[in-house]
Amino acid sequence: MNLEAIKNVKTKKIGKEIAYFETINSTHKYAKEIALKENSEGEIIIAERQTDGIGTKGRNWYTGESKNIAMTIILKPKCTISKLEGLTIKIAECMKKTIYDLYKIHLEIKEPNDLILNHKKICGILTEINTISEKINYLLISLGFNVNEDEFSKETEKIATSLKKEYGKEFVREDIIKNFIERLEKEIEF
Repeated sequence: MNLEAIKNVKTKKIGKEIAYFETINSTHKYAKEIALKENSEGEIIIAERQTDGIGTKGRNWYTGESKNIAMTIILKPKCTISKLEGLTIKIAECMKKTIYDLYKIHLEIKEPNDLILNHKKICGILTEINTISEKINYLLISLGFNVNEDEFSKETEKIATSLKKEYGKEFVREDIIKNFIERLEKEIEF
């Protein structure tokens, strides 16, 4: 992964700091460990491979080595929790627009947190808010996006897909990440 391509992003805070791992148990779990640090806002945790990626409802999220996007963004919104209502759908819309702008590929949003291509899951979004009363300590936005995955297990091949599987070519993960975080920062100002 070319981190310099991502660091050149045109944002005010998201992506200025990147923690990169060849292998990690989970970008989401790692983000929870560091989220309360003073300078963690806007930091992105990216992994080439997760050994214990988190999906929704306690499910695992598989990340093929150096083929997909596994990342978590740490934010510290200065707003009330009610302002974050519908946030996961806004995140999904940002990714949907990113993929369309880059490749003219239409993804569907399956509420509350999945993106679908040709009736199969291509991206999962996990959001977590840590609060004390009404004060938000941090917000984690985790994404697992099947970009260049070409091997699916028997149990997932009928329900999951990737851009490469559908279109038979490699896609540039850095372009997707950069475009997505630029759009995300504009769309979710709080």
